[in-house]
Amino acid sequence: MIKRILVLVIAIQFVGCAELQNVIKQLPNGGGLTQEQIGNGLKEALDKGIENQVSKLTSQDGFYKNDLVKILLPEELQAVDNGLRKLGLGNLADEGIKVLNRAAEDAVKTATPIFVNAVKEMTFDDAKNILLGEQNAATSYLQTKTSESLYSSFSPVINDSFSKVGADKVWANLITKYNSIPFVNKVDPDLTGYVTNQALKGVFTMIEIEEKGIREQAGLRTSALLKQVFALQD
Repeated sequence: MIKRILVLVIAIQFVGCAELQNVIKQLPNGGGLTQEQIGNGLKEALDKGIENQVSKLTSQDGFYKNDLVKILLPEELQAVDNGLRKLGLGNLADEGIKVLNRAAEDAVKTATPIFVNAVKEMTFDDAKNILLGEQNAATSYLQTKTSESLYSSFSPVINDSFSKVGADKVWANLITKYNSIPFVNKVDPDLTGYVTNQALKGVFTMIEIEEKGIREQAGLRTSALLKQVFALQD
C-alpha cells in the first residue's frame, strides 16, 4: 500500500495529465480513473458525510440525545449545575442544558449551503491531499474552508434561538436561583460564543465519523465511483 501511495504522489507532483492517467491505470483497482473522477469521488464522499451526519444534528435531540456531541455547561458553570441539583432543582438544570442543545440544533440548519460551496470549490490538489492524507483529511479540509463562515452563520442563529425557545428566561431564572445560594461565587455567563464553538465541534465530529467509516469499511462506499476512488488508498 505504501509503495502505491508513493507512486501516486510522485506522479501527481512531477508529471502531466497524460502521464498521471497512465500511472493511475497501472495501480491495482485504479480502474483508469481520470483526475475529474477522483475529484468527483472525493466530493461525493464529502456530500455523503454532510447528508448522513450533519443532517442528523438538525433534528430535535440531534445534539441533546447524542452523547458524542451533547453540549454540557462550560467548566466554570459546572458549580451551577451541581448546586441546583443538590437543592432538588435537577429539572431546572436539565432544562438549562436542553435549551443550549436546541440552539445548536437550530443553528446547524444553516450549515449545508456553506459546506456545499466548499465542496464545489475543491481542486484536484485538494482531492489528492484528502485521498492520500490522514483518516480525517476530508474533515480537516472542511474545517479549514468553512469554520469562519460557519461561526458567523451559527452565532446569530444561536443568539436568536435562545430568545425563541426561552433560553434567556430559563438561564436568567437558573442563574438567579444559583446566585441566591449563600456564599457562592456569583456568575453572569454569556453562553452564545460557547455554544457556537460547541456546535462547530459537534458538526466536525460527526463528519469525521462518516469519513473514517468510508475509508475503513468498503460496505459504506455506496456508489461505484466511491468504491473505485477509495480503492486507491486501500
